[in-house]
Amino acid sequence: MRKSLVMAAVVLIAVTGCGGGTGDTTGAASPTDKADTRAPVAHHLTVTSPAYRDGGTVPRRFTCDGADVSPPIDLAGVPAGTRSLAVTVRDLDAPGGTFTHWLIRDIAANTRRLSAGAHPVGAVEGRNSFGRTGYSGPCPPHGDRPHRYVLTVYATDRRPLLSPGTSPGASPDTSPEDLRRALSGHTLATGTLTGRYGR
Repeated sequence: MRKSLVMAAVVLIAVTGCGGGTGDTTGAASPTDKADTRAPVAHHLTVTSPAYRDGGTVPRRFTCDGADVSPPIDLAGVPAGTRSLAVTVRDLDAPGGTFTHWLIRDIAANTRRLSAGAHPVGAVEGRNSFGRTGYSGPCPPHGDRPHRYVLTVYATDRRPLLSPGTSPGASPDTSPEDLRRALSGHTLATGTLTGRYGR
């Protein structure tokens, strides 16, 4: 009798172990098998300048200690489907946090070069962190180690719409936050050029 009870218990345990798990036996795809529906990662475009190399020193001419004009830049690798270009210059080492020196949008998609001090026809320059419209060059505090100034070019699939009910070219008083929101989900490619400047 005892032997029969033991055998029955063993059989019950074996049946429970095979069929009582939580695994999916229907053949349905797991969450990791589902297609990735996130927006595609932006491609890379090449940004160079005849004035300074990536990681090099920004010449005095393009700073507050010189003529204070925007540097010349050349672009390569702008993808098909680009409708507009935008450029920002930011100081990553400013004492109060990231500081924007230049913000320009609605640059023609076929642009491959901006000359020094350029104001492209049809483009709109926004408000920088100095509270001025247009370019204001590097101007770090005296005695600081050289700051990093990152010039970023964005290739977008549309001209940025910055406020409801306005045309793409409206609202020239664009802030850096305005532009970042407008470019979200619409950037096809980006490229950067970093320069350093100290005083």
